[in-house]
Amino acid sequence: MTMLGLTTFLRSLARHRLYAAINIGGLALGIAVFLVLGLYVRFETGYERWLPGHDVVWLAETRWNFPGMSANGVYPNSMGGLLDQLRQDFPGVEGTRVWTPGATVIRNGLGTAEDLWQVDRGFFSVLPLPMAAGSSAGVLDDPANLVLTETTARRYFPGGNAIGQPLTLNVNGRTGRYRVAAVMRDLPRDTELQKLSMLVRLPDDRTDANLFGTWTHWGSAALITYLRFPDRAAADALAARLDTFADRRGAKDLGPHASQHVRIELLPIADFHLQKPADRLRVTTLGLVGVLTLLIAVVNYVNLATARSGLRAREIAMRKVLGAPRATLIRQFLGEAVATVGLAALIGLALAELGLPGVNAAGDLPLRLHYLGAGGVLLPTVGLVILVGLAAGLYPALLLSSFPAASVLASARAPGGGRAGTRLREGLVIFQFALAISFIVGTAVLVAQTLHVRNTDLGFPREGLVEVPSLSDVALTDGQRRTLLDAIRALPNVNAAAMADTAVGDDSNTNNNNIVVPGRPGDGPNIKQDVIGPGFFRVHGVRPIAGRLFDPSRAADDTHGRKYNDPWNIVLNQAAVPLLGFRSPADAIGKTVGGGSPRTIIGVVPDLRYYSPRTPVAPTYYSFTTGVPSMAAFASVRFRGDPQAMVAALRTTWRRIAPEVPFDARLATTSLARYYKQDDQAARLFGIGAGLAVLIGCVGLWGLASFNTARRVKEIGIRKVLGASTADVVTLLVGQFLRPVAIANLVAWPIAYLAMRTWLAGFDDRIALSPLFFLGASGLALAVAVLTVLTQSLRAARAAPAWALRHE
Repeated sequence: MTMLGLTTFLRSLARHRLYAAINIGGLALGIAVFLVLGLYVRFETGYERWLPGHDVVWLAETRWNFPGMSANGVYPNSMGGLLDQLRQDFPGVEGTRVWTPGATVIRNGLGTAEDLWQVDRGFFSVLPLPMAAGSSAGVLDDPANLVLTETTARRYFPGGNAIGQPLTLNVNGRTGRYRVAAVMRDLPRDTELQKLSMLVRLPDDRTDANLFGTWTHWGSAALITYLRFPDRAAADALAARLDTFADRRGAKDLGPHASQHVRIELLPIADFHLQKPADRLRVTTLGLVGVLTLLIAVVNYVNLATARSGLRAREIAMRKVLGAPRATLIRQFLGEAVATVGLAALIGLALAELGLPGVNAAGDLPLRLHYLGAGGVLLPTVGLVILVGLAAGLYPALLLSSFPAASVLASARAPGGGRAGTRLREGLVIFQFALAISFIVGTAVLVAQTLHVRNTDLGFPREGLVEVPSLSDVALTDGQRRTLLDAIRALPNVNAAAMADTAVGDDSNTNNNNIVVPGRPGDGPNIKQDVIGPGFFRVHGVRPIAGRLFDPSRAADDTHGRKYNDPWNIVLNQAAVPLLGFRSPADAIGKTVGGGSPRTIIGVVPDLRYYSPRTPVAPTYYSFTTGVPSMAAFASVRFRGDPQAMVAALRTTWRRIAPEVPFDARLATTSLARYYKQDDQAARLFGIGAGLAVLIGCVGLWGLASFNTARRVKEIGIRKVLGASTADVVTLLVGQFLRPVAIANLVAWPIAYLAMRTWLAGFDDRIALSPLFFLGASGLALAVAVLTVLTQSLRAARAAPAWALRHE
């Protein structure tokens, strides 16, 4: 843009301050939303990409597909001995295993739980995590060496260097003395390795049957296996041979076609975070909100620029008369558009900086604006300014430069783009409000679904329930577990307490078994088995739908001391009834299933939703024991009164009986909240983006209404002279803008319906997509549009006809 062009641009802004503010303000808001949601998308898609060589590291996942399994799934865990067998069959395979048993740091007679990893000695060759002190080279050669993160090192050694300091740890029930040999840097937020706090070498001695009994059993999933390849081609070559490998190695456990039941699949480590379709959809949706919000702001610019084109018609005509070619005029108007967007971008960056703390708080995010460097936004913003400026300014530039000089100078009225221009502006308003209505529908559905999953019936009361997963610590004996449970039951305000191998959240240690159904061929459907102790159903407030619950006085109910093939009684959940071929819960009572391991069904209970609302409730059968359900048992406690006081009482009781074992208690409401966190986050961010998008559209509509009303002042005066009332004029003006808003519903409803149906399909427990969402959004959009243009219409309609006829 030349100096003359810049002067003309600045004069235009000064002469029409209101429209300049609307244009620049709308673009600034659009750019701010685009930048913030762009930062969010970059954060979510950047997991593990900070890790050197992340593009050649793969995760070995396990896909289970047992006969009759109701829901197949891919899990990031694998068999403990998988890496050993891969190295034997494919020499040169480089990898490491990560086992996360956790550890207890014992100091001054008290135990503190830490997230400890046990890994192979070549761990840092596969995952080169950055070091803060010491060297990763050979640090795991000595099994007594310990590696800490910076935060963990400061916690235990606040006064100085942690290198060489001793720590006593209990790992897998074995107490030993370790020496800090290196300190890793704290990992960034964009990683799935977040829980790591300390690291030791995986033991070479694997003779402990309790810990390593399923180390080479195909179908087990003990730990995580990472593989490192020279390039992607090498990874693809190995992946192509894994089914044959599974058939050969898994035949002893799963038969000659083992890969039909258990498959090993390779996943690039950077793809793991967004592997689930629901997670990808969430990130894609919020990215689209940012793009569409910016697009609405661009549409505002085009709409106002074309509407105001007549104001500069004579200027353009005079410049043409003075010899300015059309190409020069086009460059001038494109330069003005780029300058406008540039000014808006500066304001947008400031708004993004101001808004980021609130966005981070709403979404529990660590987003930050960096202007320079690899992740800097300065160069991308410059590119965005040029791209948006050219896109937004192209049509107005072509329109303005096309005005014929002679007809413009001969006319008493400045051109406004004619009927085609009017239709274009109406089409742009339809587009804007179609997006706005879709956003309103989306926000309403997201909020309604998040409220639904937080308040829906889970089969048990979520309030007044606390889980104690530390009862599964391998350092405890069965006698200590019973003593602890008896002491918990004796606490004031405890209504009931029970042990089980399952608990609310992801900490369960249950198994799946195929249950043979009489009269049906094959091994039968695959059903989850939960082992529970006395009082479990009482803790959860469960009553039978049919039959009865377990009775400790009935020998056939108790599995304590029995072998797996012995007969015993079981209770089904409701989801298991049709899977086993029964017409109703009552029809299942008294039936025996299981073939060589007979199980007699004595009761059916409601489904208990322990996990994510996105996950279907697993068909389950409950077994009962008066002993300890398993080495990994959890305590469930039903209480009344203050939750924090209850947790404090549990902690005091625990430290009196087992002080060297760290205490951990989790309220059921807290455990369940983890499942709602990402959807709550998405709903809040979507609502913020959608609200600002609607605001931008409304500001643009107000500006367009203001300008168009000003152009029709004489027309309004004539109408009033001819007898039109103020109400008639207001109805005319408001109706002009309500028509495109009403038409926008025809575009918005199908789009919103398809988008929200796709999103809700990711939930097993979901709300109905009611017509009220669409009617409410349309009503709100119409109300906002009316309020937006009503003020301008009333002012124009109330003007005196004499003044209106003299108005220029």
